[in-house]
Amino acid sequence: MMTPYGKQEITSDDIESVVKVLKSDFLTQGPAVPQFEKALCDYAGSSYAVAVNSCTSALHIACLALGLGPGDILWTSPITFVASANCALYCGATVDFVDVEPDTALMSVEKLKEKLEQADKKGNLPKIVIPVHFAGQSCDMKEIHELSKRYGFKVIEDAAHAIGAKYQNEAVGNCKYSDITVFSFHPVKIITTGEGGAVMTNNRQLSEKLELLRSHGITRDISKMIGKPDGPWYYEQIQLGFNYRMTDIQAALGCSQLERLDQYVLRRSEIAKWYDIQFKNMPITVLKEKKDRTSSHHLYVIRVSNIRKQLYQFLIDNGIGVNVHYIPVSKHSFYKKNYDNKVFHNSESYYNETITLPLNYLINNSELEFIVSKVGDFLNN
Repeated sequence: MMTPYGKQEITSDDIESVVKVLKSDFLTQGPAVPQFEKALCDYAGSSYAVAVNSCTSALHIACLALGLGPGDILWTSPITFVASANCALYCGATVDFVDVEPDTALMSVEKLKEKLEQADKKGNLPKIVIPVHFAGQSCDMKEIHELSKRYGFKVIEDAAHAIGAKYQNEAVGNCKYSDITVFSFHPVKIITTGEGGAVMTNNRQLSEKLELLRSHGITRDISKMIGKPDGPWYYEQIQLGFNYRMTDIQAALGCSQLERLDQYVLRRSEIAKWYDIQFKNMPITVLKEKKDRTSSHHLYVIRVSNIRKQLYQFLIDNGIGVNVHYIPVSKHSFYKKNYDNKVFHNSESYYNETITLPLNYLINNSELEFIVSKVGDFLNN
């Protein structure tokens, strides 16, 4: 039986919460979604949350709400899932990448500064920058925020990995240094709604735009209507939107899971620290955690030189469900035709050496010891 790199915990409380909704009058568009949104705001410290059916949808409507469109440019990290870049293309914009730091795999502020200086001279500055909080650790948001004010771009924090993380002792998702933050609730993430995501912001106008985009561009608010209502039943589509709604079934699961988020992050941190100790005397490099932040440890990544493919296969053969996060987006065939002449050296080096080891709340100590022993066996042969 394979030990998975990620796995959700579903408790009897989770099941009871979902069953309660299944027995209620509202499977969707009921009270559970607003309850989940409020709980997210209370946890993260933001003013508004808009729950959606995936983090990909969250990224899409976040870009649209900030006015991204044809002729605009979005920058993100190459070390991310493709959705962080695809969201620009959905809006008719173009995308480019900022290389990562070699020791954290987070967007490099120095590389961002250099790229902004060059773009400013050429007159092709980005409209939006999406820093990716890779593996659960926040990027250098204060510095990125300062650059956004200097160069006039908007900031979306891709915190798909990072709910429960902290930056400068404050919760990721409070949008102190960004316009918007997005979360993911996919089953391999720290908490789950099955599939799902959320957009966090402190800007009321943005939240209203996001709500419209989430639900077909339709409103029942008379003050926002262009035409005159025919009667109390009236609703009006005032812009193009999408069906990106989260169901009450998903939201109920999310509310229940959110109550255990700190518990999940604590256990993940314990496992990550234990891994660090075990690998200290092996020829392995682990991601650096910066002093002014606390990772939520969505992933535990190791780097090995020249033997990644062999070690990966050895661990799979021994029932250990390793993975690779990520193939640089610029290397995918869809993007490669546009980025053949661009090399992101740190991202390429990282990708060539990285393996993601199992890290989830349900993994037990004997499984962890087996994983470390097998890594050691391979390296000692």
